[in-house]
Amino acid sequence: MIMKIKALIFDLDDTIYATKSVVTDMYKDLFALLQPQLSETVFGNIQEDILTTPFHIVADRYAIDRNLRDQGLKICLEMDYEGPMQTFDNYKLTLNNAAERYLVTAGYTRLQKSKIRQLGIEKDFQEIFIPDPYTSELTKTDVFEQILNKYHYEPSEVLVIGDNPESEIASAKELGIATYLYDYESKFSPALADYYGTSYEDFANLKI
Repeated sequence: MIMKIKALIFDLDDTIYATKSVVTDMYKDLFALLQPQLSETVFGNIQEDILTTPFHIVADRYAIDRNLRDQGLKICLEMDYEGPMQTFDNYKLTLNNAAERYLVTAGYTRLQKSKIRQLGIEKDFQEIFIPDPYTSELTKTDVFEQILNKYHYEPSEVLVIGDNPESEIASAKELGIATYLYDYESKFSPALADYYGTSYEDFANLKI
């Protein structure tokens, strides 16, 4: 299959690396704050939800005490992760094409920048966008549209690669951009995106 794609837009978390591989160490200070003050059930839910959702939204979801929420948020906003991180083993296969590459990752700015630094992937992308849900109302749809306009791409010339059907995949579909659902844990139906793979070997077969 040969695609006439000029630009690839990547998500970060669970698309370039496995979030679960670092979450315990990355959020150790936050978890140490929360665990003694929450029920086992709520704490467990937060540990799961923090994989995909910013802490201030998770805190509101479970009606956490305002003071505890603010303490936790302060930890998250000031977090600068310095632990070891690795991309998925076959991530480098996504580099074997002539398309321009962009990274769009929603999250707290300082934390997301530290992840990118620890992964060593800055040079893989022409531009990196970090819509911060705490300081901005920009959505991934907004950022994708900015990329189309700034670099003069037609939607048909772009492919969005991500792990979340309800986030970057949905945003791409809203703009008529083709989608590749990277599902390394085999959680979703292939029908949720234009293209689907559990490994970047599947991606390489697209022959961009």
